[in-house]
Amino acid sequence: MSRRPAALCAAALVGLAGCGGSDNSRSSGAQKVQTTKVQVVEGLGKKNGNFDPDEIYRRLAPGVVTVISLFGQGASLLGEDGGEGGQGSGFVIDGQGYIATNAHVVTSGSPPNIRRARQVFVEFSSGDRVPAKVIGDDPNADVALLKVAPRALSLTPLKLGTSNHLNVGAPVAAIGSPFGERQSLSVGVISALDRNIESLTRFQIGNAIQTDAAINPGNSGGPLLSRQGRVLGINAQIKSQSGGGEGVGFAIPVDAVRRSLRELRAKGRVDYAFLGVTTLLLYPQLADRLDLKLRDGAVISSVEKGSPADKAGLEAGRRKITFQGQEDVPDGGDVIVAVDGKKLSRRNDLADVISALPAGKRVELDVVRGDDRRTVTVKLGSRPARPPAR
Repeated sequence: MSRRPAALCAAALVGLAGCGGSDNSRSSGAQKVQTTKVQVVEGLGKKNGNFDPDEIYRRLAPGVVTVISLFGQGASLLGEDGGEGGQGSGFVIDGQGYIATNAHVVTSGSPPNIRRARQVFVEFSSGDRVPAKVIGDDPNADVALLKVAPRALSLTPLKLGTSNHLNVGAPVAAIGSPFGERQSLSVGVISALDRNIESLTRFQIGNAIQTDAAINPGNSGGPLLSRQGRVLGINAQIKSQSGGGEGVGFAIPVDAVRRSLRELRAKGRVDYAFLGVTTLLLYPQLADRLDLKLRDGAVISSVEKGSPADKAGLEAGRRKITFQGQEDVPDGGDVIVAVDGKKLSRRNDLADVISALPAGKRVELDVVRGDDRRTVTVKLGSRPARPPAR
């Protein structure tokens, strides 16, 4: 199920045998009234402001689940038929039985040929294991939304935090099922912000959180938690030479997760805007070399034929140069410096700004070419499922 380059591993445990149990039991006798118990967790980290992993685990671990996915007609929970299966993590988001996880935990393949697991089961810390329905998956953000029947379950919803105002060095906790070891806690810090990581499509996920909290295969879909117990992201990938955790893990930022979950819940899919350009991030030395009186912006290196950018007349420089070891740097073309008046920067680059917008929106791009500055109005398209023809 991993679709990462060799150095990047999806943190889902695949090819499992002996996951245990089955879903074939039936109750007998008088029908019992079944109710859902919802545990609301408040006040974490407010007592003294310190990071308390013991309290985080004790109060929030019941809200983290193990997700078991079965693919193919031969798969079974016991794995005796040799079917394809996988295991990851997830977490409860409300008392109605909705659960967040990674898309790669419950899907296989690449767009437009993604297939969902034939069966998905969710196992709680109480030992309850119940079937789950995949409400929707978002391969662009690697997020999926599951739903279980909440009757007779005790649910501990986790609260979503915000991706804004995160600080490198802030303590974090990760809870999940690495290598199938249920309800495992690891702690660390935010190692870096604004990382770009691979999605399940040709588009990257921006603003990812890097952490040294141990993330291993099977942690995929589990929460990365703040000292207050708020979800900062969904643990998704590791960068590794060996395939194990080496202190470089990545979580999808919670703002992107929130958007995915909202749209998956509403319509079962997430639509992303599409401009149709490939760009280079401008920096002071490159700006000097290109004779630009700018410090920040997106240098257009290519324009996809027939895309909104192409229709709007945006162009890459036809002359290519080599600068600081980078070949094919376009010279003389367009540089996008702002979207709807919002200036681009290293933190808010073009890809991040466009991906946060809905398809079909009209935007104004501030574009610089040499000494000329102009405003271009573009109607954004929808991200294509297929890579461009070559």
